[in-house]
Amino acid sequence: MCRAYQDLCLPPEASNLTVLRTAMRRLHPDTLAVRSWRAARKRYCRDLLSAHHAARDLARVQPH
Repeated sequence: MCRAYQDLCLPPEASNLTVLRTAMRRLHPDTLAVRSWRAARKRYCRDLLSAHHAARDLARVQPH
């Protein structure tokens, strides 16, 4: 699982929007301001959502 996703400390039940909002809040403002890094930010978000979906699937398979 993605280390960046684990650092968010969100439960698998969290919505995709919650994951994205939390991740964007944790980025440095300068990172958000640089236009040329837009593709990297999009890739970062896709990776986070992919890890979130994997965590959801794992939670479904392994009930508490």
